[in-house]
Amino acid sequence: MSEHVYKMLELVGSSTKSTDDAVRNAIERAGKTVRNLDWFEVLETRGHIDKGKIAHWQVKVKIGFRLEG
Repeated sequence: MSEHVYKMLELVGSSTKSTDDAVRNAIERAGKTVRNLDWFEVLETRGHIDKGKIAHWQVKVKIGFRLEG
């Protein structure tokens, strides 16, 4: 295994569908501006309730990306 150095971002993804979709939304958005995404860790899960029903899932994720060079 090669030696790598990583930097981490913390993001909150949201979705009206599911927690998995909220994670995917955060990762896909990060991938538009950050290269070398390698891993993620779910830190928190929460949601927004509207009229007694789940309106949005919110998931805080830590995303690691490999530094170049």
